[in-house]
Amino acid sequence: MATTETAGTEAPGAPHEAAFPPFDPGTFSSTLVWLALTFGALYFIMKRVALPRVEGILQTRGDKIRGDLGAAFKMREEANQAAAAYEKTLAEAKAGSQALAQETRTRVKTEQDAKRKALESELNEKLMTAETLIADKKASAMASVGQIANEAASAIVQHITGKPADMTAIAAAIAAAKV
Repeated sequence: MATTETAGTEAPGAPHEAAFPPFDPGTFSSTLVWLALTFGALYFIMKRVALPRVEGILQTRGDKIRGDLGAAFKMREEANQAAAAYEKTLAEAKAGSQALAQETRTRVKTEQDAKRKALESELNEKLMTAETLIADKKASAMASVGQIANEAASAIVQHITGKPADMTAIAAAIAAAKV
């Protein structure tokens, strides 16, 4: 008897072509039953266990996101209010500083004007005193000039003629020369 050696996948005495097990007509109905049972069990587990957990997680995340967005909008509104208050305070400070600067300018100008007027008044008094003094000195000098001219003319006449001069004639001559 002749024996044929078979590969490890073939049954002894079976034909060389074997059907794919899921498509084997002998196991097809049992494969469909097990498919239905497995699908039902997975569907039941997903529906009762996994999907409620995922839904809870999504609900929690949604609530947290909504809460965070609400807090962010509230903070943004507070920041806008703080910025408006800052701008108002800044505008008030600028107005106050401008008013203070104007007040200081006015006060300094008033003080300078008062000092200038006092100085002008003092200088005018000194000028008037000096003009009065100059006028007095000039009048005194002019009075002395007439006397000096009389004495000089008398001395010149006496020196030239050798006789004392007539003071009335010299005074008349000087008076005529002034006019």
